[in-house]
Amino acid sequence: MTEPGLLAPAQPGGLRRPVRDRVLAMRLVRAAVVAVLVAACLATPGFLSAPSILSLLTTLSFIGCVAVGMTLITISGNIMSFCLGATAGASAMVFIVSLNWGGVGFGLIAALSAAALLNAAQGLAVGWVRANPIIVSIATLALVYGVAEIFASNSAVYARPGTGYEIFKGKIGGLPIEFVVFICVTAIGQFILSLTRFGRNLYMIGSSFRAAEAAGVKTWRTVTGAYLWAGLFTGLAGIMLAIRYDGANMAYGTGYDYDAVAAVLVGGTMIKGGQGSVLRTLAGVMIIAIVQAMLLLQGFRQEWQYLISGLIVLAVIILHTSGERR
Repeated sequence: MTEPGLLAPAQPGGLRRPVRDRVLAMRLVRAAVVAVLVAACLATPGFLSAPSILSLLTTLSFIGCVAVGMTLITISGNIMSFCLGATAGASAMVFIVSLNWGGVGFGLIAALSAAALLNAAQGLAVGWVRANPIIVSIATLALVYGVAEIFASNSAVYARPGTGYEIFKGKIGGLPIEFVVFICVTAIGQFILSLTRFGRNLYMIGSSFRAAEAAGVKTWRTVTGAYLWAGLFTGLAGIMLAIRYDGANMAYGTGYDYDAVAAVLVGGTMIKGGQGSVLRTLAGVMIIAIVQAMLLLQGFRQEWQYLISGLIVLAVIILHTSGERR
């Protein structure tokens, strides 16, 4: 018998055992998924060819830069942003227009500034005004496409030859420049989360907004910062798209926000916030990109690719939800 008000010591196989079992089950599921993925890669004709690998790394880089930004927003407890794909398309267009007018340096500054300010405004509305993040992102999405329609009439813009952006094409150490940029973005994102006060505040806000405020955290400033960094990383994706295709169109960003959401969730970042990392997102990006590449090589149409990616995300959400209930 224990005295009233005192907790009995944990018994072997008590509360800790279900936790261990759940962790073990999740590890087994992840190992099984990796094994199936590797087997599918080896069974897909042409998957391991050099052109296929280079194409995979390039596509992975575009999705990855958007996903790193999405990770920061999700960890802050603001679910997702459905405007990052449009931000990528808009920043690509701003880059090309500014490039033609003032050169590479001016184009880079203009595109990154536009993407950062666009998302920082959303963060200010969410963090300061406490507006619903989903509603804010949807309203911003409509605004971006409306402005693009007014000024560009859905037409593409193209870079003039000889403006100097060609130096950003090619490879570094045998790897596409886009992939090198993505690795740098991943390192910066993980550094922000792991080694800065801003990153610690971001986790605290995602875990408990009220507790963060009670601890004296400037919540509006941190949330705005998360959106601003997401805009910068997404702006890089838009710039890389523009450079790769020698032009820009709002359609360039279509689908990237959905792929980024899938990568974040598959990587294990909790949708409610407060948990996750950029390194996990890196793993999620690789899984989503590999699955899409295999489906493409197997001859699946785009709608089937979306369907299978959606089923993967749904399965991950179910696993997370069942684990939390237990």
